[in-house]
Amino acid sequence: MDYYMLGLMLLLLVGSVMVYVYYLKDKKEQLDSIKRGFCPQCKQNNIELTDQRSGGCSGPQIMMFECTACGYTNSFAVQDPNSCCGPNSCK
Repeated sequence: MDYYMLGLMLLLLVGSVMVYVYYLKDKKEQLDSIKRGFCPQCKQNNIELTDQRSGGCSGPQIMMFECTACGYTNSFAVQDPNSCCGPNSCK
């Protein structure tokens, strides 16, 4: 295999990981804003939980939020610490 091709593949791999980490950081900031009760886009307190689904006892909850002022919508997969398989329940 050519060293240039290997370098290019390594560069693409590192770039992909960095973009994904940035995406997760941005998603976390949005969820933190929503937890405080504010829309991440328009900064007003018009955010509402529109849908909540669970994947079972040990699975994450999928929560969808929508802002009534600006129309922002986003969904988050959140692990519930109080589920039946929490840190002190499953042995």
